[in-house]
Amino acid sequence: MPSQKMIRVVTRASDGSLRSKEFEDFVQIAELHDQIGIDDCSTDLSLRGMPLFRGLVGPLAEGKTIVRYESPEVFESLTKEWSQAKTKRRRRKASPPTAGTIPAPNVIISTPIAMPTIV
Repeated sequence: MPSQKMIRVVTRASDGSLRSKEFEDFVQIAELHDQIGIDDCSTDLSLRGMPLFRGLVGPLAEGKTIVRYESPEVFESLTKEWSQAKTKRRRRKASPPTAGTIPAPNVIISTPIAMPTIV
């Protein structure tokens, strides 16, 4: 499928697991869901013009060749999992100065303190 995108619909099965079904064109999905519009505001330009279906969240990009639609409960649960996932923070190592730069010297300037004179 070089120019055609695969359409994946992800829903929740009765046992709570994720169930995905793949379609080759929007005609098959239109038999199951009512088309309510066309996406005209996606930041991913390849998704603009894709249909919007009642009861499905999407279109969402999943790689370069797959367009994904999700049921609202799947979208909500996967978004919660994604937002609560802990990311491992990495510390940056101090990089040595690059060639051609002069590092600032570590100089401590102290001024002598005059002793008070007793008259």
